[in-house]
Amino acid sequence: MNKKNNLLIKSIKVCIMLLVGATSTVVFAQQGKVISSYGPTNQTETFDQIKASRMAVKGERANLQKELLTSRYDLAKKTAKDVMSGGKPLPLGPTANLQGSTWGALDKMTPEQIKAKGVFPYKPLPFADHAEGGMLFPEMITKALPRLVRFDLDFDLPEHILPDPAPAIFLTTRPDLGDVAKGRLVTIDNYYEIFNGILNPKQLEGLRLLVTQFPQQQFNATEDRRTDRPSLGVTCFDCHANGHTNGANHLVGDIRPQEFRHRIETPTLRGVNVQRLFGSQRALKTVEDFTEFEQRAAYFDGDQCMAAKKGVNVLERGSQVHFMAEFLALLDFPPAAKLDIYGELDQAKATPSELRGEEIFNGKARCSTCHPAPYYTDNSMHDLKAERFYKMEMANGMMMAHDGPIKTFPLRGIKDSPPYMHDGRCFTLEDTVEYFNLIQELHLKDQEKTDLVAFLRSL
Repeated sequence: MNKKNNLLIKSIKVCIMLLVGATSTVVFAQQGKVISSYGPTNQTETFDQIKASRMAVKGERANLQKELLTSRYDLAKKTAKDVMSGGKPLPLGPTANLQGSTWGALDKMTPEQIKAKGVFPYKPLPFADHAEGGMLFPEMITKALPRLVRFDLDFDLPEHILPDPAPAIFLTTRPDLGDVAKGRLVTIDNYYEIFNGILNPKQLEGLRLLVTQFPQQQFNATEDRRTDRPSLGVTCFDCHANGHTNGANHLVGDIRPQEFRHRIETPTLRGVNVQRLFGSQRALKTVEDFTEFEQRAAYFDGDQCMAAKKGVNVLERGSQVHFMAEFLALLDFPPAAKLDIYGELDQAKATPSELRGEEIFNGKARCSTCHPAPYYTDNSMHDLKAERFYKMEMANGMMMAHDGPIKTFPLRGIKDSPPYMHDGRCFTLEDTVEYFNLIQELHLKDQEKTDLVAFLRSL
């Protein structure tokens, strides 16, 4: 009875917290529950009242998220000898908590059996506070950029599974320079010093805009911001650190109601010049389209009314967005010494494990169907139908529903970009291999998985 009472009390707490202090789009009418796409734009509470209500639930929500993460993953720090291009050790996995099962046992089960038993190890991952949402930055970034600290939420994932805090920068136009960043985080304070004499004036102006702050839903000057002090906003490179990623995440802006919105990891911008689709699910056709889409509303939870209220700066396509895109097109993948001009392994340089992994990648695992060389993307969208493996149910305020079609991200330089998948549910490359082994029903052997990870690290 005590267990049942405790579960009931916890459920009531969760329900209360989802309603208190949340930026939900749900409103209640006299005749039951009505779902609205719009949130209130006329704020009736002061900043102090909003902060107090958010702080009242911060600790409990953080504990709930920690409980969920520790139930799903082994969060202990484990790293490999291999390092990212910026020098940070690679996280080592798999990290998934199998809840008393084994990979071998899961491999023998059908999707229906895994779903019925509730033992799928890589279910959709909720945001740190899913009812609240908004851009959330890891501590390794907020230490360097304290203006990005939110008073209401702390980052939920361990730092050892995140990318380099100051990633390397490689330019398609100047490969002779190697890493241009050299351990520096590019900001408005140093971009000119670092890139003057390397970029042309248009590209420098594009970079300036990429490190310039613009208002966003939680970072602005209004009373319903989530920062102690009024803020000018965030920059593109606050999330895409040095044109790469730092593991910052938020909620996708174009799904309603709130509990169906997906957590979304910041993807790298390296190799944007070879990509033809932008946005994990939006399939926007150019990076210029994506930039305008995000700037006009998506950074405000997809709400153009809120964007207007909070001070959106609409960028001019010809003289601003185009300049930003011109700089982004220079961001190259990190060098891969073992790949030849076709993006395939040079047999004289690769290890036996890497070569076996490449054979599995192109053969049994069918990875190359969606990720062909040389950039390891087909510039298309695919629906893995992962919902075959888990039940549609609530998890910390998020409905674990269908993922739907997701763009094929390039795998060149993939070791630099943990965590993986559009919502970061796979913390390591080992986790990613285990995920696809189940999703595709590949029945890979342990050595084949090891070899496949070795190949992915070489890209």
